[in-house]
Amino acid sequence: MMTPEHFLNELFNVAVRKAHPDDGLLAALSTVPATIGGRTVILGAGKAAAAMASIAENYFKGRVEGVVVTPYQHGCETHTVEVVEAAHPVPDQAGQIVARKMLTLVKGLTESDRVIFLVSGGGSSLLVLPPEEVELAEKQSINKQLLRSGASIDEINCVRKKLSQIKGGRLALHCSPATVHTFAISDVPGDAPSVIASGPTVQDDTSIKDAFEVLSRYEIQVSETVMAYLNMQQEKALDWSSLSEQNSYTIIRTPQMSLDAAAEFAVAQGITPIILGDLEGESRDVAKVHAGITRQIIKYNQPCKMPCVILSGGETTVTVKGRGRGGRNAEFLLALTLDLKGEKGVSALACDTDGIDGSEDNAGAIMLESTYQRALDKRLSPRAYLENNDGYSFFETLGGLIMTAPTRTNVNDFRAILIQP
Repeated sequence: MMTPEHFLNELFNVAVRKAHPDDGLLAALSTVPATIGGRTVILGAGKAAAAMASIAENYFKGRVEGVVVTPYQHGCETHTVEVVEAAHPVPDQAGQIVARKMLTLVKGLTESDRVIFLVSGGGSSLLVLPPEEVELAEKQSINKQLLRSGASIDEINCVRKKLSQIKGGRLALHCSPATVHTFAISDVPGDAPSVIASGPTVQDDTSIKDAFEVLSRYEIQVSETVMAYLNMQQEKALDWSSLSEQNSYTIIRTPQMSLDAAAEFAVAQGITPIILGDLEGESRDVAKVHAGITRQIIKYNQPCKMPCVILSGGETTVTVKGRGRGGRNAEFLLALTLDLKGEKGVSALACDTDGIDGSEDNAGAIMLESTYQRALDKRLSPRAYLENNDGYSFFETLGGLIMTAPTRTNVNDFRAILIQP
């Protein structure tokens, strides 16, 4: 019988392996010809971009070239496709340079050519090219504010799309009249193509009015230049008629696939899985819901008897008010620790499948039955750490951080709560 710590770590490993593009991408690529008469241009953006490019470049034959952008330390060896590393979650100059390079590569493509676009979570920050009227520094400022505001990923990406020459379907317009085949790893609840990395090859389904509402709702400070640009865009409409009817979009990996794989592993270990699916909301609020379900199982055997494991994914948010360290997974787990207060027989794990929780160097953290009492013994106040958004320091002190290094994939958060008699 595995220890709770071993079981939870193996559960996370299973989820990450399922999220990797190895098998899924090759099978999806087989739906398009390996060779055509014209050029094949491979482009990509996201945490899995380099791993996906290394697979794609070996499938296609003939005139193959391309470039992908991935976060620092997420690169891997390729032969035909250039891999560029840039900043995430706040964009930098490297991301802007590679975005311009992509537009140069697709300039002058014909109907005989095609673009293979490999997209995964993180692409919005990595593939940055603001309009000529907007400075990169302004885009960075808006991005930082949105990330700290508690806005959901679709709200953040709505604004990102309106301040880009490449997001919201604009990359596909630049590629026209060539055919564009997109292969995606989803990191967003609902797997909406227009939200995954802000949909560079998907027609934008949001409006300038939507962007203004997000900026107002979260009190995002923007310059007069940005406001003037957005107001000017209200009178313009993009012409989507030039896009090829042969364009395609295939999602090869989703958060649900990883949850299902984890559930299968749990069953094999004699543990009943309860899948809650993709969840959004403030991390600490989502933790309260998970704690409530946990107590219901312990007290009433509802919705199932122990031993069982609660599984959930998605992307929670953190409205940052403190000055501590920690991403949304550490925040979730710290809030759960505070809510459960060392409930007997309960252990939990919360990690990001990309191996990076927010902008820290950990994937997430693990909470054992003893964690709460050990914190009190060390005179650590879980509430004080939570109020300071300092989940990283809390679990670091207790030896509960999980370090994996970049996994080169991303289906977002993975949470598991093991409940035993």
